[in-house]
Amino acid sequence: MTVETQSDRTLLSASLTVNYTGKQPVLRDVKLEIRSGEVLGLIGQSGSGKSTLAMAILGLLEKNRAQAEGSVLFENHELLHLPERDLRSVRGRQISLVLQSPLSSLNPALKIRTQMKEAWRAHAAGAQIDCANAIYDSLSSVSLPTDRDFLKKYPSQMSVGQAQRVLIAMAIMHRPALLIADEATSALDVITQAEILKLFRELNRSIGMAILYISHDLASVAGICDRIAILHEGGIVECGATEEIFARPQHEYTKKLMDALPQLGFRGPEPRVKAEAAAAR
Repeated sequence: MTVETQSDRTLLSASLTVNYTGKQPVLRDVKLEIRSGEVLGLIGQSGSGKSTLAMAILGLLEKNRAQAEGSVLFENHELLHLPERDLRSVRGRQISLVLQSPLSSLNPALKIRTQMKEAWRAHAAGAQIDCANAIYDSLSSVSLPTDRDFLKKYPSQMSVGQAQRVLIAMAIMHRPALLIADEATSALDVITQAEILKLFRELNRSIGMAILYISHDLASVAGICDRIAILHEGGIVECGATEEIFARPQHEYTKKLMDALPQLGFRGPEPRVKAEAAAAR
């Protein structure tokens, strides 16, 4: 069943401060809310703390270097102080992560079939046919071949775009409620980037999966995000519907981002996207 509209139900609510030993806080009381089934863009310049926020949500910060304080409520369960054993049942199954460099994220020594099997078995138990069906469904969802020849390939034998699709297939194998895409298109060429952005939106609609799309590129979020949150100097300075942020930015930093956009006919979200966002609300 295709999910066409987003819910107003809060899926994740975070209020976080993150300190690194001997340094100024990277995040200062950052408040972020993700609704069920929506695509939320998190925008900020390099070094603004976007990835730190993602790692804090997932409990992946190095505990000997970073200290996270506050709250991360996911489906009304507090994640921030959850024991590691319990967090592992959340990561990959209920919240998945796709990183920037697919060829670095995939194991170069293992075939794609092996890596997908490991991704499935990390969060599921069942017969071999169940695993095979999950692999087939995931690869089909991201428009990748499902034949034996493709599954026998190593990451180095495929394009960067294909490798990124494999990562996404692994991330959605258990149909998570939330996918965090951390600069997931920044290593791709323009055409492949557009294809992956379109894929994210299709997955969002087809399985109702919420997406936190993290990027430093404001223009890349215009076509897929329902809302945008702007991260600057360790805090969220502005958050709102995509068309509102583009049409009427309120914060000075957001206005500077808009002024820095290429003036080659870019007008923000297309009318179709604006209409969809309005209908979703």
